[in-house]
Amino acid sequence: MLRTLYAKLSLVLVLLLLVVGMIYAFLSISSVRYYQQEVEQKLNLDLAKNLVMDRNLVESGRINQAALKETFTVYMTINPSIEIYLLDLDGKILSYSADPGKVKRNSVSLRPIRSFLSGERLPLLGDDPRSHEQSKVFSVTPVPSAEAPEGYLYVVLRGEQYDDIEHFINESVIWRQSGWALAGSLLLGLLAGLVLFYQLTRRLNRLSENINDFRGSDFSEFNETSKLHQPGDEIDQLSAAYEEMAKRIVVQLSDLKQQDRLRRELVANVSHDLRTPVAILHGYLETLELKNDSLSGEEKRNYLQLALQSSARLTHLISELFELTRLEARETTLHCEPFNLAELAQDVVQKFQLQAEEKQISLMVEGDSTTPFVNADISLIARVLENLVANAMKFTTDGGISICFEQSGDILLCRVSDTGPGIPPEHLPHIFERFYQGEHDNSRLQPGGLGLAISQKIIELHGNRINVESLQGKGSSFSFALPIVNKASK
Repeated sequence: MLRTLYAKLSLVLVLLLLVVGMIYAFLSISSVRYYQQEVEQKLNLDLAKNLVMDRNLVESGRINQAALKETFTVYMTINPSIEIYLLDLDGKILSYSADPGKVKRNSVSLRPIRSFLSGERLPLLGDDPRSHEQSKVFSVTPVPSAEAPEGYLYVVLRGEQYDDIEHFINESVIWRQSGWALAGSLLLGLLAGLVLFYQLTRRLNRLSENINDFRGSDFSEFNETSKLHQPGDEIDQLSAAYEEMAKRIVVQLSDLKQQDRLRRELVANVSHDLRTPVAILHGYLETLELKNDSLSGEEKRNYLQLALQSSARLTHLISELFELTRLEARETTLHCEPFNLAELAQDVVQKFQLQAEEKQISLMVEGDSTTPFVNADISLIARVLENLVANAMKFTTDGGISICFEQSGDILLCRVSDTGPGIPPEHLPHIFERFYQGEHDNSRLQPGGLGLAISQKIIELHGNRINVESLQGKGSSFSFALPIVNKASK
């Protein structure tokens, strides 16, 4: 199948090697033939001239026909690879040494003959009298002399017998071995290329399988294969980028699922918690409407007061719900600035001082203006302190509430402690959940609102978390840390 990258690359490699092999074979044959023609023509450059001189073909300024025929006979026996032709000045063939039945031309072109005699670069090919299409290397000389020629002695260096021998050699063991060597080289190159392509595409195939598995898992899990500590080639970089993307997708999908679960829980919890104040508010208003004439003024004021309390609770709950939603959606922007956390705690304590006096419990801050400055959003930290103190006020009936500070390196730890009934261990992991409410005999009733959840989100925005410690019957302690501002930067 040609659908895979490996198959396509293999096909391209096969075609490329075939083309390279054909070009190599063509160039090899052409260059060998050109070399042979050049060597042979240079070696026999003066062959025609020597024939004229050695065989006494010219006598008294004229061609000796008897000597010419004898030369034809002798050279056909001594060197059958050449053919000798006597031409007139127009190139017409007058006599020759070849087999008469195989000579097909009546004349040959004089252009290569003139080029040969003028000394142009070799090899030069002239007409082959035995063929209308072929050209061959030759040697030529004017006869009887160059000063008063009557014609030309035209010697074809590759005659009929030479062609037969060349054809035999081309089919011999040497050429077959050369062909097999070329084929073997191309086959070896093909195998090496296929192995190389396999090594390259194997990682791509593995990456493709991982992507398909990731898609098959509904983008919820993936196989991590990249173990690179340094950037590799493009395929390794692609694998690393995919795995980074897949991790982010998994995390984002997990967050979306978590948010969807929390949204459903929130809707259920909100429906449950809003139902009570709405029902109370509706009940009191309905009572006022139905029994308006029979109720005394004091009863009416009492019912209106209870309705207003339910309305205020409903308003507070809705406000907290919107605040928590903004915090979870990261829509709240921090406006950090240096401030004294002890002084902020004193301001918060003043708001709850009257309530503490009414409950006859102590409320105090253990710290002064010498406490190091911290860098945080002062309004949000004030909200956290208010929520923690309000939460402690609900369940502390004896003893008191304290806010203390402890410096540890470059952070300042703030701790809000109370002497309430404490929190059962099974409830501790859930107290920062929305609307969580647990109850235990003779112990602290866990908050059913959003105050602790909001406080945890605010501290998380500052890069930390609220920790809680509690002993039943002895109280609870909530703590969080904020970064200290360097004196040089204040």
